[in-house]
Amino acid sequence: MIKINLLPQRKAKRSFVSSSSDGPSQTPLLIGVAALAIAAIAVIFIVDMPKRSRMNELTDANRQLQVQINEKNKQLQGYAELKKAEEQAMARAESIKRLLSTKVIPAHLLHELGKVLTAAGPTMTDNMTTLAGSGPLGDPNKQFKTDWDPQHVWMTTFIDSGSVFRLDGGAQSEADVTQLAKRLAASVYFMDVTPAGGERVTERETGLEYYKFTITGRVAY
Repeated sequence: MIKINLLPQRKAKRSFVSSSSDGPSQTPLLIGVAALAIAAIAVIFIVDMPKRSRMNELTDANRQLQVQINEKNKQLQGYAELKKAEEQAMARAESIKRLLSTKVIPAHLLHELGKVLTAAGPTMTDNMTTLAGSGPLGDPNKQFKTDWDPQHVWMTTFIDSGSVFRLDGGAQSEADVTQLAKRLAASVYFMDVTPAGGERVTERETGLEYYKFTITGRVAY
């Protein structure tokens, strides 16, 4: 006969052996911390320190370059004024050269035209100096701008027929022609100065636009 045991069997109790210390479980953590420390030191020596060294070199080079620039600027003091004076002298010489190529005119007129086209201004009588001045006795019709740039105009021909002259040239604007005419009128060498018309034209070679003008008057010999 087959016997079936329906009573639960008792299982043997398992015994767990605890480790005697925590040392083995902490070893990987210590190795990881040491690896991170070594990596950080490597980054400092391999990456950070060379970059800092290069930055310091560039800073020193930039400082030395700025010192050189400052020294050059000191050496170039007054260069702008000299260059502007040279340009004015060349413009004056070019205007006189154009006049000489058209007609032989008296030297004193050439000298006066040169003064009119520079910051020196025209040769005036005491009375004209007062009228052209900005004082209470000044005449607005005879006053001209002392800071006007004469390089805004250029002369092409100066024709002297007896005591009558005709001056042709070009200018950047009609206002520049007005300033030139006022300076000529203020001069002791010219009388009855009158702008005789003008027009804006375009130069064929360069395509630049300018104001072509004519000024007439009489010469005081």
